[in-house]
Amino acid sequence: MEKILDIKDLHVSFTTYGGEVQAVRGVNLDLHKGETLAIVGESGCGKSVTASSIMKLIPSPPGKITKGSIHFKDQDLTKMSNKDIRKIRGVDISMIFQDPMTALNPTLTVGDQLTEGLKQHKKISSHDANEQAIEMLNLVGIPNPKERMKQHPHQFSGGMRQRIVIAMALICEPELLIADEPTTALDVTIQAQILQLFNKIQEQTGVSIILITHDLGVVAKIADRIAVMYAGKVIEVGTRREIFYNPQHPYTQGLLNSVPRLDQRGDQLIPINGTPPDLFSPPKGCPFTARCPKAMEVCENVYPVHTKLSDTQEVDCWLQDERAKKYIAT
Repeated sequence: MEKILDIKDLHVSFTTYGGEVQAVRGVNLDLHKGETLAIVGESGCGKSVTASSIMKLIPSPPGKITKGSIHFKDQDLTKMSNKDIRKIRGVDISMIFQDPMTALNPTLTVGDQLTEGLKQHKKISSHDANEQAIEMLNLVGIPNPKERMKQHPHQFSGGMRQRIVIAMALICEPELLIADEPTTALDVTIQAQILQLFNKIQEQTGVSIILITHDLGVVAKIADRIAVMYAGKVIEVGTRREIFYNPQHPYTQGLLNSVPRLDQRGDQLIPINGTPPDLFSPPKGCPFTARCPKAMEVCENVYPVHTKLSDTQEVDCWLQDERAKKYIAT
């Protein structure tokens, strides 16, 4: 399968009055054509910073990419000028942000906002841009799209606004779509509709999707592969089946144990005790050590070796070391 995105050893820091926050610390990820990769983890783990780095939307100052590369096809996005990245942003790579209310301009009609990108990037006539916009609204399930083009965002429900934001992201036919918590502000019924919409769009367009979320229920419905992030690092990657049925990192196991399940009614949820480490001065060992029920002395002092468990599953954990397996067995 063709690889469309390849992130290698990405480091992103933010300079603050209190010091340097090392928000992303050596992330390695890849994405294939037509694939959906979900990046999961609790708030502050570096998911959105990683996504913003791909779009080169890290505010500088205070943020900066200090190390690493982000190859989109044959181009390193980290080395591109702002002028060149603007030619890619919205055309080859698009992003859906968390809150549809802040993503849409309340003073412009939906039609004006949809056609703006087409006119700017594709250099087509107003008539052709309007036709494509109507077609896209129809694709994302907006009824009476021709009439709705003339309306303003406040005349739509939250779920409809999110569909419009998705239409805006897709209208220039990008090869990569980044969705940052796209269902957070929506109720459960609308969430399900939006996830079905992502599946439908991917089937029809073949777009590759990176889904940023903390909701494992969302991941279970849409992701092909899952990357689990903690304290600025990707600590486990695997297919949806591997992560849900054979998680190897204690943090991944903890995430799954803290999710309500219909087949465990009456059972208490098991929370992950403690708090994530301070990224002003990250620990030199495994960042999950202080919260891990299986932590060993080596975990505190040395970062775990990267272990490839299969062609698709990888994990950073000392429990995968042969010496640890022998120790646990005894």
